Amino acid sequence: MKILVLKEKLKEGASAVERLAQKSLSLPILNNVLVRGEKNLVSLTATNLEIGIRWWALAKSEKEAEIVVPARLLLNFVNFLPNGPVELEIEKPFLKIKSGKYKSQIKGLDPDDFPILPQISREESIGLDGLGFCQALSQVFDITSSSLTRTEISGVFFQFQKEQIKIVATDSFRLGEKKIFLKSPLAKEYSFILPHLTAREVVNIFSESKKEVKIYFSPNQVLFESTLPEAKHPQVHLISRLIEGDFPDYQAIIPKKFETQVILSRDEFLNQIKSASLFSGKINEVRLNILPQAGKLEVSSRNQDLGEYQSFLSGRTKGRALSASFNHRFLAEGLLKIKTPEVIFELTSEEEPAVLKPVGAEDFLYVVMPIKAS
Repeated sequence: MKILVLKEKLKEGASAVERLAQKSLSLPILNNVLVRGEKNLVSLTATNLEIGIRWWALAKSEKEAEIVVPARLLLNFVNFLPNGPVELEIEKPFLKIKSGKYKSQIKGLDPDDFPILPQISREESIGLDGLGFCQALSQVFDITSSSLTRTEISGVFFQFQKEQIKIVATDSFRLGEKKIFLKSPLAKEYSFILPHLTAREVVNIFSESKKEVKIYFSPNQVLFESTLPEAKHPQVHLISRLIEGDFPDYQAIIPKKFETQVILSRDEFLNQIKSASLFSGKINEVRLNILPQAGKLEVSSRNQDLGEYQSFLSGRTKGRALSASFNHRFLAEGLLKIKTPEVIFELTSEEEPAVLKPVGAEDFLYVVMPIKAS
């Protein structure tokens, strides 16, 4: 059985599924990809038993056939092929590949041994702009915790409300909340916790999508789907289990009021934090001191072995003089997530969370815990 597909499409699909086919000693079949010829299509499937990805591309195929081959080997060989048509021939136990002067045959495995991807109900769904959705998710997904005991904060919390979607992540030291405002209200509210690895794969796979990404919900699983640019058939299915448990009441830690506020140039603030980090100690401490009367923010750090740093940033201030210490890495990462020229920095006390927000946008906030004085 022969399949004819463009090299760039085959490479795109092989790259997407290969990331999921990590080396598994206990279940070697998971190191492989299922290659299937369908009517006018070829599909590639990989799974780690928690996430499954199926990728389709338009192709010329004679009849249906399938084979399982090593994912890394397939991708590496396809990378060497010239641009243009690639001929795949399934002649068990081999997958034969031809393109120009290149020719290979990869020894395959029985597709009956490959795990079947679960099916999901399509009753509950929402469609979102793929690029905008991935940009929103990428602002928070790397804030998740790696804790094995608090699994509920090891993933990204999605809260689908009537007129907006909130995407939230925390590691208990900082928290990010991104809002997507909907053009039309949802009929039903829904929430779930998406594993960190799934969130990362969603961003990797759908961030270049110029079409809608559909999200289908079920109590234990979620499906992300995009369609082929050239047809109405799906291009990608990414299905994942959800994390059980309840996400913490994160709204309780977001300050409802502030004692002092300063509006600063985002780039200048970030550069001063990076400069101060060079003189911070083992706990990455930098000190921020808001000086309302002077209209400035003082940034300082001290290291017993290296020396000390001090600088002043001009800003628009409000409230009383207040200072607190923070982990410079958490501050810098928060500032990098804000894309506006200016940022708002708010403090309530030396021991309560601080808030970073973009000026002129109400769709993102970043909460960071201070380093408490010893």
